[in-house]
Amino acid sequence: METAPETGGPPAPRATRREWIGLAVLALPTTLLALDLGVLYLALPHLSADLDPSSTQQLWIMDIYAFMIAGFLITMGTLGDRIGRRRLLLIGAAAFGVASVLAAYSTSAEMLIVTRALLGIAGATLGPSTLALISNMFQDEKQRGMAIAIWMSCFMAGTAVGPVIGGALLEYFWWGSVFLLGVPVMVILLVAGPRLLPEYRDPEPGRLDLASVALSLAAILPVIYALKEVAAHGVSATALAAGAVGIASAVVFVARQRRLTTPLLDVGLFRSRSFSGALAVMLIGTATLGGVGLFVTQYLQMVDGLSPLAAGPWMLPSALGTVVGAMLAPAVAQRIGTGQVIAAGAALSAVGGLLLTQVGSGSGALPVIACFTLIFFGLGPMAALSTDLVVGAAPPEKAGSAASTSETSSELGVALGVALLGSVGTAVYRAEAADTLPAGLPAGAADAARESLAGASAAAVDLSESVAATLLGPAREAFTSGLNSVAGASAASMVVLIALAWGLLRSRAADTPAEAAPQGADAPVEGAPAPAAPGA
Repeated sequence: METAPETGGPPAPRATRREWIGLAVLALPTTLLALDLGVLYLALPHLSADLDPSSTQQLWIMDIYAFMIAGFLITMGTLGDRIGRRRLLLIGAAAFGVASVLAAYSTSAEMLIVTRALLGIAGATLGPSTLALISNMFQDEKQRGMAIAIWMSCFMAGTAVGPVIGGALLEYFWWGSVFLLGVPVMVILLVAGPRLLPEYRDPEPGRLDLASVALSLAAILPVIYALKEVAAHGVSATALAAGAVGIASAVVFVARQRRLTTPLLDVGLFRSRSFSGALAVMLIGTATLGGVGLFVTQYLQMVDGLSPLAAGPWMLPSALGTVVGAMLAPAVAQRIGTGQVIAAGAALSAVGGLLLTQVGSGSGALPVIACFTLIFFGLGPMAALSTDLVVGAAPPEKAGSAASTSETSSELGVALGVALLGSVGTAVYRAEAADTLPAGLPAGAADAARESLAGASAAAVDLSESVAATLLGPAREAFTSGLNSVAGASAASMVVLIALAWGLLRSRAADTPAEAAPQGADAPVEGAPAPAAPGA
């Protein structure tokens, strides 16, 4: 049975009703962030008709939000440790609300790109702040595990309901309405936050090193860009150059952090086996979710023929599976061990991936979603427990920094999965399409179909019904073969995840870093609400 390390000190205070109500407040921006990541896909045709962006501008409208979140997570996590996590959360909430209004009423593509960038920077303050506050509010290990599971469940729920809510809004309102979802959420946070959330910050934070901020951006943004380029266009000189710049900047960044007295990111945290192991597990798990999710959503729309609005509800079971897996994980982990639970969940995900290799282009949505839900259910424990390990392995005054590394790992994992698994699926599609597309098709249509199923679908619009059928049938078969290959690769990645979880995360003995500060080091700020005493 897994046991917590013996510290010899008094037991950690247990959270009271106030902290649990505070968790509900923290769940609001978490759900909104997830919802905002996907809702724009449905709005893109509507805003394109209104703002008439170029193809390049469309890409920036879609991608700049995620770029800014990924790039600024480390900076914002550490900034919260320095100026106060509640303060940064409320500043970010106010900025997010203002930027949401500006985005909703954008009058040009350029204005929308800028406001989306501001939304991303503001969004980067929310995740690390909420997660760090949870670690401060829930010091009891069991309660913290459950609180983080709830936090993660809200994120997954937001991801699932985003297309449903977005589709309903677009049915009755203009495209800007999808951005206004954030305004009432942020108003609630700004009103309730000062009353329900305590303030915490590092009592000896040191100065913020701006050179490290620049290096962190130079490390993360080019790597994310390179992965997106590979996913969209395959390996190219541009992608390789961007990736090389990012990796070189990361090397310089780490070297600088080792020299600084108060670094932007304490790289010494990576000496904790559970900290580094949990980040590696998270990277692999989110890569699997990102890659498989990309192909499943395309299958529903382009193979099974569902509209984006109709496909949205089909994604709800997978989100529910993650929620159930995440919520069950903390209690089970207390009995049999964190690593064992993550490994068992990954084994279930591997089974789901293997079953997904057997679906065909005519199988329909139900078996695909059943397999997809099993994959998500199995990775639910990974999402909740690895996040808990990362935050719990850091000393309290570094909770924001640790939370930012957790979220950065997730962002990189999704981008990596879309790029690598997407490349596998695309390569299989193109190889099979080149062999199976019938002769006699119009040259332009055949070329488009050999590139992607989306190209085949677009080309089929201009063809007669019979010719379109001869084009789309083989293209859908080829895409399904690509999905099967991605599913097989995801099952193989689960074997690696199982080995990591079993080898690195079986014991909580390594969960506390060697030089962890005492619980009192991260004292509440003077004048702020203090954590409630046990039984209060």
